[in-house]
Amino acid sequence: MADPITFAEPRTIPQVLMNRAAELGPRTAMRVKELGLWRDISWAEYGRRAGLAALGLMALGLNPGDTVAVIGENCPEWLIADMGTMAAGGVTVGIYTTNAAVEVQYILQHSEAKVFVVENEEQLDKALQVRDQCPHLTKIVVIDTEGLRHFHDPMVIDFDQLLALGQEYGQAHPEALRQGLESRGPDDLALLIYTSGTTGPPKGAMLSHRNVLWTTQALRQAVPVFAEDELLSFLPLSHIAERMFSVYMPLAFTYTINFIENTDTVTDNVVEISPTVFFAVPRIWEKYASTIAIKMKDATWFKRQVFGLALAIGRKRALARLSPGGVPAGLRLAFALAHFAVFKKLKERLGFERVRVAISGAAPISPDVLRFYHAIGVPLRQVYGQTEDTGPTSIHQGEVIEADNVGPAIPGVEIAIADDGEILVRGPNVFLGYYKNPEATAETLAGGWLHSGDVGEIDDRGFLKITDRKKDLIITSGGKNIAPQNLENQLKFSPYINDAVVIGDQRKFLSALIFIDEDNVVKYAQENKIPFTTYASLTQAKEVVELIQQEVDKVNQTLARVEQIKKFTILPKKLLEEDGEVTPTMKIKRKHINQAYKDLIDAMYKA
Repeated sequence: MADPITFAEPRTIPQVLMNRAAELGPRTAMRVKELGLWRDISWAEYGRRAGLAALGLMALGLNPGDTVAVIGENCPEWLIADMGTMAAGGVTVGIYTTNAAVEVQYILQHSEAKVFVVENEEQLDKALQVRDQCPHLTKIVVIDTEGLRHFHDPMVIDFDQLLALGQEYGQAHPEALRQGLESRGPDDLALLIYTSGTTGPPKGAMLSHRNVLWTTQALRQAVPVFAEDELLSFLPLSHIAERMFSVYMPLAFTYTINFIENTDTVTDNVVEISPTVFFAVPRIWEKYASTIAIKMKDATWFKRQVFGLALAIGRKRALARLSPGGVPAGLRLAFALAHFAVFKKLKERLGFERVRVAISGAAPISPDVLRFYHAIGVPLRQVYGQTEDTGPTSIHQGEVIEADNVGPAIPGVEIAIADDGEILVRGPNVFLGYYKNPEATAETLAGGWLHSGDVGEIDDRGFLKITDRKKDLIITSGGKNIAPQNLENQLKFSPYINDAVVIGDQRKFLSALIFIDEDNVVKYAQENKIPFTTYASLTQAKEVVELIQQEVDKVNQTLARVEQIKKFTILPKKLLEEDGEVTPTMKIKRKHINQAYKDLIDAMYKA
């Protein structure tokens, strides 16, 4: 390839990458672990390979505006395929690795994907199953060819072949890459992000280059991140939140991305990398908190007492930080001692000792969980938003982090509350609409505002509080309005409850379907010699039901009578994405749960 291509005023995502590659050159952009060793990939190499990928896609016939689908776990090739697609003037479509073949087929067909980049043999099998039903698909590119040595198919090439094609095409067409980079403008479509389909078939949210670049700059003002920072990439790149943190925000902040080895090594990799920026969904934060709680129960009496005292000091200090008087000198000293004696070692074992920016997003987190992290010295903050506004609507900014809200709007975004309580959003981050779905687009963008589908309140400081999903609000037969999300979050703070669905719409009282935390309940059963043979038998054991009743009772003590959970049923199976019960980001599909377990729900109201 010739000299690096740069732009005086970059107007699209890949143009920014090319500038960074030329500007930062040998500096590390990302790391990947191979054969037990972490390997650095420089900004120059990142830009070079993205350029080759773009030229390779052009050689395969990709034209500006065409779509390329990508399915795979987080790895450098995912980012290179994403950037290469846009550098060729194309549009990237991410697909979750957990999607079944029929779901993959739907997205490939609907997006009219011309090229499909797949991670490995498992994902290739899905592509081969559905390719005959995808008339626009012309080529499949495989990243990891392990197990495919003797496999040959004229439609399939590997990732190295794609780059080699790009090398040849670039030599034959020396201006092709620049032409591809200049073929799209800031308001052109850059990404199709398919929603997780909690209420029906996935919809393709259209995001422009301007949407993404503007949002990264707004986040830069809201939560400063620096070039020296390190982030571990492990959540699905098909989701806009992880895509922002792992792909697009590094273009603004130039921090380093570290890719996990695989989904089973996340906790080990966190300890190895010790990131300074840590973004995770509530399920991850809840799991870490419940693991700490269970380990403390197994500790000696002395260690439990010391931890309890340190935690009490941490809670007081976290509360004082938001009070007008701030943290008194005596409390500052007490927390410093508690941190030195307890929290420093705890955070080192978790890999959190360097975390400076800790963010929870993609779903609401329990206020109790957020307070817990502040007590141990991890400044966890919430970001609220959705795919349709390129990820963030609001985020906790600066030192003001309160457990019962999601902070003010990111700079440049307006938030309003409709007459029925729905949260409305307006700003340059709001999407172009839904692909091939003008009816849904018109409904969602009615009146020039993005209708979020969430219900909330704004205080006099402009801080947003989320009440619940508009469609999830419960109205009991007595006419009381109940927001189930708050109750479910309180239940999930128990180390023995993984998830909960509160029931009660048009019913006389509230009940709940409980999903246990398998690891912690199994440990409890073993310690208390409770016999069980299967997961189902564990959930139905009398002692386990009594354990969960105690946890429900604790929550009920904090609630008004009308909000209390009068009955519950422990589900005898795990929540599985393949059964349609949760989204890839582990959000419960409430409608499906209500339908699938109707008999169990009705049984709680028959007595």
